[in-house]
Amino acid sequence: MLFRSLLCLALAAVSLAAAPPNVVIFLADDAGWGDYGASGNTQLRTPNIDSLASGGVSLDRFYVCPVCAPTRAEFLTGRYHPRGGVKGVSTGQERLDPSEKTLADALKASGYATGAFGKWHNGSQWPYHPKARGFDEYFGHTSGHWGEYFDAPLEDNGRMVRTKGYIVDVCTDRALSFIDRNKGKPFFCYVPFTTPHSPWAAPADDWARFKGKPVTQHATQADLEVADETNCAYAMLENQDRNVGRVLNRLRKLGLEENTIVVYFSDNGPNSNRWTGGMKGKKGQTDEGGVRSVCYLRWPAGLPAGRTVKQISGAIDLLPTLTALAGVTRVGDKPLDGRDLSPLLRGETTEWPERLIFNCWNQNVSVRSQTHRLDNTGKLYDMIADPGQTVPVNAREAELAARLQAAVKAWRVEMFGSAEAPAKTKGKGGGNAVDPRPFPVGYREFPITMLPARDGEPRGGVQRSSGAPNCSYFVNWTQKDDSLVWKVDVHTAGTYEVSIDYTCPPADAGSKIELSFKDRQLTGTVHPGWDPPLYTNQDTLPRPHGESQMKEFRTLDLGRVELPAGTGPLTLRALEIPGKTVMDLRRLTLTLVE
Repeated sequence: MLFRSLLCLALAAVSLAAAPPNVVIFLADDAGWGDYGASGNTQLRTPNIDSLASGGVSLDRFYVCPVCAPTRAEFLTGRYHPRGGVKGVSTGQERLDPSEKTLADALKASGYATGAFGKWHNGSQWPYHPKARGFDEYFGHTSGHWGEYFDAPLEDNGRMVRTKGYIVDVCTDRALSFIDRNKGKPFFCYVPFTTPHSPWAAPADDWARFKGKPVTQHATQADLEVADETNCAYAMLENQDRNVGRVLNRLRKLGLEENTIVVYFSDNGPNSNRWTGGMKGKKGQTDEGGVRSVCYLRWPAGLPAGRTVKQISGAIDLLPTLTALAGVTRVGDKPLDGRDLSPLLRGETTEWPERLIFNCWNQNVSVRSQTHRLDNTGKLYDMIADPGQTVPVNAREAELAARLQAAVKAWRVEMFGSAEAPAKTKGKGGGNAVDPRPFPVGYREFPITMLPARDGEPRGGVQRSSGAPNCSYFVNWTQKDDSLVWKVDVHTAGTYEVSIDYTCPPADAGSKIELSFKDRQLTGTVHPGWDPPLYTNQDTLPRPHGESQMKEFRTLDLGRVELPAGTGPLTLRALEIPGKTVMDLRRLTLTLVE
C-alpha cells in the first residue's frame, strides 16, 4: 500500500513537471522599489505581493526604464525600447513597431490562451493593439494615462463599455474570469495595473486608513515630499495588493498554484517624492531610484522559495527568462538585449559574464554595472559604498569612468545612429509632438479603429484640454479655420461608419462639420446639445497640474463614407458654426463595414 502511494505521488510529480506552467504577470504603474513591505516599508501593508518574494525568487538589483511605455516594450520584447520605435509615452510615440515580436506571441504560438487586462500603453490601433501582439483578448485602456478610475469607460476587445467600480477591481475581475475560463489549459494572464499612477484616486475605505497619517519613512528629498500624495499612493497600493491576493487565491482554489509562474514588478520609479531607501531619483529620472524596481518570480513547482539573486538584471531579461522556464520557443529572430536568468533563479552554478544595463529617457542615458552607475551627466558613483549617489568617484576611478562613458556613446550610436542626444520635440498644448508614423485604419481582422484626441493634431485655435495628451480632449474649437487632423494610413479601401464622442452646450448645437480624406468627404451636424458637468467623484486629492478633469461624452453617428486606401491627413473641420463653439471632442471612430 505504501509503495502504491509513493508511486502515485511520483507519477503526479512527473505529470506536473511535464505540464506547461501557466504564467501570470502583474505590472504596477509608477510604484517605486520602496513601496513594499518586502523592501522594508513599514508604512503600508502589502502581504500578498510580499508573499511572492518569500515564496519565490527576488531579483535584488532589477532595472526598468524611467517611464511607462519604454519599460513595457522592453519587457514584451527582451530588447531596448528604441529598437522597437518607442520614443515617448503619448501621441503615437509610445507605439511598439509591428515587426517586434512579444512574449505573448511566443506563448500563444505554443498553445497558451493569452489575455491582457489593464493598461497597455504600446499602441491603440491595429496592428499596434494588444490583440495584434499575441493576446487573444484585451480589456482595459490602451493609452498610458486614464483620467477616470471610478466607473470608467474601458475597451472590451475593440469596443468601449462603461464599467462599474474601481478600475483595478474591475480589471482584476476580468482577469479572474479569464483564468476560470482557461483553467484546463496553459494560459498567460497579463495584469498591468493602472495604480499608483495619478490621478490621486483611491477607494474610500483604503483612503480612510491613510488620510492624515504621519509619514514615518521619508523621501530622499524629504523637503519635497507631500504627505497626502504619499498616503494616497499607499492607499492605492494596498488596494492593488488586495487584488493580487484575489488572483493568488483563485489559483490556489483551482489547484493551479504549484504550476503557475507569477511575476510582479513595476514600470518605473515612484511618481512622487516618497521613501526609496535613500536612493536618488524618481519617475522620469535615470538615477537609481528612478529605474530600480522590485521583481519577484514565484513558481513552486520549478523555483526555490526565499532565494535572492544579486546579479543586476532588467525588464529586458523577462522574455528570454520566461520562455526558458516555460519551455517555449521564442517567436522572432531579432537580437535580444536581455539574458535568460533561469540558471540564477534556480541557484545553478553557471558562468555569468560581466554586463551593463542602460537606462534611457528624454535624451538622458545612464548605465549600471554590477557595482557602479554612470549617471546621465557623466558622473560615476560607487553603488556599493554610496548607494545614494552622493559623491562622484570619477577622479579615483578614471579608467572605469572612461570605459562607461565610451559604452554610453556606443549605445547611443547603436540605438539612435549618433553619439549625440536626439533632438527634443514638443508639440502644441505642452504635449509631445505627434509621431510621424501614420495611424493605421481599416484592418478586416480588427475593423474598429479608434482615433482619440491624443493621436490627433489641433490646428488653428483648437487646444488640448490639458498638457498631458494621453487622456485629453480637444477644446476651444470656435472658428471655421480651426481643424483637427489625424495622419492616417487607410489599409483597406471600403465603406466606413463614422462616429464621434463629443460634448456641446445646447445653445451651441447645430454646427455643420466635414470629415475629409483625399477626395472623399462626409458631412454631419453636431446635434443634440450635450453639456454634462465635469466629474466630481474621481479624485481623492486635487488632480495634478496638466491632467484633464473628465466628463461624460456622448456618441454621435455621422454616417458612412467611402475611403480609398493610402496615407494622408484625415481632417475634421466646421463648415457652419451657429453658436460660440463647435464641440469638445474626445474620440473619432472609424469602423470598416464593407
